[in-house]
Amino acid sequence: MKLARSLVLIEIEEDSLLAGAKAVEQAFSAAIEEQGLAQEIRVAETGNLGIIGRGVVVVIYPEGTTYVGVTEADVPEIVSEHLLKGRPVKRLQACLAPCRDREKKGLGLTREQPRIVLKNCGIIDPESLEEAIAVGAYEAVERVLTEGISPAGVIDEVIQSGLRGRGGAGFPTGKKWSFTAPGEEKYLVCNADEGEPGTCKDRLILEGDPHRLIEGMLLAGYAIGAKKGYIYIRGEYTLPIGRMTRAIEQARANDLLGDHILGSDISFDIEIKKGAGAYVCGEETALIESIEGKRGYPRLKPPYPGQMGLRGKPTVVNNVETLANVAPIILNGADWFRSFGTKTCPGTKVYTILGHAANPGLIEVEMGTSLREIVYEYGGGIRNGKDFKAALIGGAAGAFVDEAGLDVAMDYDNLRDYSAVLGSGAILVLDEDASIVELLQGILHFFAHESCGQCATCRSGTDRLVDILSRFCSDAGTEKDLDLLLRVSKLMQEASFCPLGQSPVIPIESALRAFKQEFLDYKPVLTHS
Repeated sequence: MKLARSLVLIEIEEDSLLAGAKAVEQAFSAAIEEQGLAQEIRVAETGNLGIIGRGVVVVIYPEGTTYVGVTEADVPEIVSEHLLKGRPVKRLQACLAPCRDREKKGLGLTREQPRIVLKNCGIIDPESLEEAIAVGAYEAVERVLTEGISPAGVIDEVIQSGLRGRGGAGFPTGKKWSFTAPGEEKYLVCNADEGEPGTCKDRLILEGDPHRLIEGMLLAGYAIGAKKGYIYIRGEYTLPIGRMTRAIEQARANDLLGDHILGSDISFDIEIKKGAGAYVCGEETALIESIEGKRGYPRLKPPYPGQMGLRGKPTVVNNVETLANVAPIILNGADWFRSFGTKTCPGTKVYTILGHAANPGLIEVEMGTSLREIVYEYGGGIRNGKDFKAALIGGAAGAFVDEAGLDVAMDYDNLRDYSAVLGSGAILVLDEDASIVELLQGILHFFAHESCGQCATCRSGTDRLVDILSRFCSDAGTEKDLDLLLRVSKLMQEASFCPLGQSPVIPIESALRAFKQEFLDYKPVLTHS
């Protein structure tokens, strides 16, 4: 019997490597070779397939069957049952159905994700330039060159698209570029320093489609007049660093980076700079200090990096997701991009759904999608049939949103009512048994540990916050302590030098607004040796 050609696609990313993805890949190749099926069945690597925390993920095409938690021992069964007999191995299949109790939760039909940034993630081999080009990589650069679009034209297209920065406060990207001071020497910096607990969406973009970032940086560099770009990336990100390094080398070898790109007058190159893991270096001026070889202390602003940044020259700093939107905008146009999202926040947003969601994973949805839909549609609801309690939106520096806020539209403008920001794109889902007190304690310990110590307000304030909350964790806290906790955090917000010290008020204020009684009723769990 002649088999139809099949593809075994294996997710290779940081977490799956720890779970043994390479061993699973080798086992598939060996088993397929042993069966004499190497000409009929191809084994290939890809980036994140949208599933987080489920071990090694494998997808079998053409059926599109997804398996999770695959080990070497499972491979012979998948090969003999699925690939040879066409019978999926049900015990390993991913259960990715949305929440069953749809009427109770007020949900519509599940929609397919409108992927812009993640369009190629989980589809191509991220280490193959040929596969990236086959799905459209560098077509936006080709359009700029063939149509003679000027740098000002690129900036105008991005302004008209309404793209807002995807790394923090959502400042309009095109306007940020337009504010760059004139000068012969300018720089573009990509901020890939994800320092908050649970934050990983930029890492997964880098792992899944590195050429998307390179093309976005090339277009941004051309627009602002920079000939050199830097990717500042966490040193712990071994796999993304390796993939970005290979992708840059491939681009250089094919005249897509370097001097006179594709025979044009455009010259642009990229260098990777490894960070040492300091959370404060996610702030753009501290990041610039680190690239210069100094301690990562934030600078006083103004002047802003657009006027005086790296080495005293005009510098634009954008994060990974922001730059990954640039090529699709230039290729398809501003009106196309505005067809997604809301009027004031066009486009899509990449999130990582974490915590007690039934289906933790990486998603991309339109700006303005409600938290309810994200949790119950894309996250599959709450695991083990439990009730939703809250979600921490935007990472450690984000806000707690309780059940009353499930219908909030997730975009920069609507979240202001909750004093929240989209920030890192992390959504930590909490079930009915989660302790807000203990989670906030962990967050405050994180801020205290990561304070750079440059300003006394943050240096002393973060320690003070930890001390105050520790009273509740030792069953000695009072309502006056809660008032003091909020008062200190607000003082830090007003007087701290950089966003690190200004941020603790967001999780503190939101936690007390929705869960104040939980703090007053909290009883620590005592353990006996």
